[in-house]
Amino acid sequence: MSAISIVNPKAEHARSSIALSVNLSAAKGLQTMLSTNLGPHGTVKMLVSGAGDLKFTKDGSVLLNEMQLTHPTAVLIARSATAQDDVTGDGTTSNVLIIGEVLQKAMISLNEGVHPTIIVNGINAAKKICLQTLDNMRWRSDGKDFSTPFLDRSALINVALTTLKTKLVNNVSNILAQHIVDAVLTVKQPNEPIDLFMIEIMEIMNRVDTDSKYFYNFQLY
Repeated sequence: MSAISIVNPKAEHARSSIALSVNLSAAKGLQTMLSTNLGPHGTVKMLVSGAGDLKFTKDGSVLLNEMQLTHPTAVLIARSATAQDDVTGDGTTSNVLIIGEVLQKAMISLNEGVHPTIIVNGINAAKKICLQTLDNMRWRSDGKDFSTPFLDRSALINVALTTLKTKLVNNVSNILAQHIVDAVLTVKQPNEPIDLFMIEIMEIMNRVDTDSKYFYNFQLY
């Protein structure tokens, strides 16, 4: 006689079609909430903690970390999106929007009777095309691959502005972008990973954020 194990007698179960709809709704809800954050003209969200503290931000990573997500699909999407932020420092909101859009298109195909395996294979094929396209669009920073454009200081500043202007006001981001690029170029060594620990950030009381300064070869004793 085989043993029967009851995992959770109070748990609810649903058919696969209903489960897919519930998962899609969770992804769509997350996508809808963060869609207004994207870009320099995105709206700022107000977070209220249990103690009544207020926090204003449009940073997708901050929002996903501060929100109390309960649905497993929403939690999985949030973790996947914030993982990129841990590596590159940006792209959290874009990741959530792309995932939500892919799931919506997948649901349309499922409703038309397409097998999930075929949809997954299609997504993997699209991923390979995206990676190849990004590789073809890359700019070189080491000055050796002459088949691609060279990433000079002005181009690097534009890259920094792409990230900063989604989080800071224009006058502050314009100044900080130059400081960041100059600091990175100072510690950059040929053919070696950039050691960001060589850059020291010191918080000093000042009147406005635009008073921030960059000091080259500054040493403390």
